[in-house]
Amino acid sequence: MGNREEKKILAAEEIHRILIRLSHQILEKNPKASDIVLVGIQTRGVYLARRVQASINDIAGLLPPTGILDITFYRDDLTAVGLNPIVKTTDINFDINEKHVVLVDDVFFTGRTTRAALDELMDFGRPQKIELLVLVDRGHRELPIRADFVGKNIPTSLKEQVEVRLKESDGVDEVVVIEGSGGYK
Repeated sequence: MGNREEKKILAAEEIHRILIRLSHQILEKNPKASDIVLVGIQTRGVYLARRVQASINDIAGLLPPTGILDITFYRDDLTAVGLNPIVKTTDINFDINEKHVVLVDDVFFTGRTTRAALDELMDFGRPQKIELLVLVDRGHRELPIRADFVGKNIPTSLKEQVEVRLKESDGVDEVVVIEGSGGYK
């Protein structure tokens, strides 16, 4: 990590407890649990969506369909990303029409990722409702979008970066704030 100073905000056990709490909130807010589908935004949102799916299964004995969304071509800053953006998989192999879609992401910042995800999601159908679940809300919204399910609010400055690390991609479960690294995430 070089000279960048990190402050651990959440450890593995806290992340686990938060995801269980958020799963309970989803079920409490949606009495017709069979209509719930989860869609994770690449990359860490996908892992979080799978964990929420497992948690909902543990709580309610229900395994909601879980999809993957890559928003690369829906970004409003695609030209700033470069000539060869890294495109990942989008995989929603179930009907979202009249379903309750819970969009899952790791860090909620400006709202632009969510806007892009909503645009792409609508290409797959017309859900009854779309709600947003985020592990971390760091503030600094640029669009009038809010999360429905928030794991933890972490006030940050624009000079800080919030980094979610998950076992599936990073070998460890933790959330850190990195000082002076620019606030792109």
